[in-house]
Amino acid sequence: MSEPLRSPLHDRHVALGAKFAEFGGWTMPLQYSGVVAEHKRVRSAVGLFDVSHLGKLRVTGPGAVDFLNRCLSNDLGRIGPGQAQYTVLCNPAGGVVDDMIAYRFSDSEVLLIPNAANTATVAAVLAQAAPSGIHIENEHLDHAVIAVQGTSSDEVLAALEMPVTQAYMAFATGRWGGVDLTVCRTGYTGERGYELVLPIERAGVLWDSLLRAGAEYDLLPCGLGARDTLRTEMGYPLHGQDLSPSITPVQAGLSWAVGWAKPDFIGAEALRAERAAGAAVLLRGLKAVGRGIPRPGMSVLADDGRQVGRVTSGTFSPTLAVGVGLALIDRSVPLGSRVGVAVRDRVEQFDVVKPPFVTPAVREA
Repeated sequence: MSEPLRSPLHDRHVALGAKFAEFGGWTMPLQYSGVVAEHKRVRSAVGLFDVSHLGKLRVTGPGAVDFLNRCLSNDLGRIGPGQAQYTVLCNPAGGVVDDMIAYRFSDSEVLLIPNAANTATVAAVLAQAAPSGIHIENEHLDHAVIAVQGTSSDEVLAALEMPVTQAYMAFATGRWGGVDLTVCRTGYTGERGYELVLPIERAGVLWDSLLRAGAEYDLLPCGLGARDTLRTEMGYPLHGQDLSPSITPVQAGLSWAVGWAKPDFIGAEALRAERAAGAAVLLRGLKAVGRGIPRPGMSVLADDGRQVGRVTSGTFSPTLAVGVGLALIDRSVPLGSRVGVAVRDRVEQFDVVKPPFVTPAVREA
């Protein structure tokens, strides 16, 4: 087993007293002052996340957008240069190899931000499918990614005169601190926010500058523990739990991220067949009636004790102060139903709901 990779900001996290955990082959900060405190700061003010473990793949060459459109689920023709798009790479059976953000710079250049653990796999799939003239460059270790998330994120970036755009899922490019910087209106928390991509050699300077500028706005360094509880409250799926090579976009409620009108893409035939027939299971939200907290792998039970699903993600919601989660549940179980979840040696009651569980302070488009 190889040693986990470290963020270029690792020493700064140590100095801030971070507790660490492994995420996708990287040692990353799990929390600093505590998951609940960090979670609430993002919902009420602003949080600073190091997400440099995320992958970075640059696809270049004449027709790069057209090539990717024949591979990825969403339709890159829906966006233009300077815009980003959530999309997935499927296998031929329709399962999700990975989900990612695609930054369209031009017809001949796209930056993909996949999940850390899947970057090499995505690169290999695309490289195998690429025609002559299309280049897949793995820049995973060349760039850092820092996320500023929360209601005061605009003010923090304005204080540093960052190049920003006000449009959701759009990005601006410019120079900051002597290096090229890409700033996208996106994030994984549901709150207004930005993700900043820059060369690793300037990551420390940017991190320090954001901490100083954010002090006036109650900015708090946040670990990936809070990022997980924030995304769960929004019902955002996580690859490896709510998405996988055996879980399709149709099952996960991501049909909106599929360009159904496109002539073809990897997994199109299987997904169209599943969509027409109706998925056997669907990703639903679970909200606790009592004090139960759902955890991945727990069984979802009908009144008669039959297993009708399984929990894929679950946590205690700091905003609602109850347990919430996502579960793949038999399509026969409608929204509004009440089900049981086998929590240790007891069955706790949960309502089947449609996420998000909370409404962000500044709702994104």
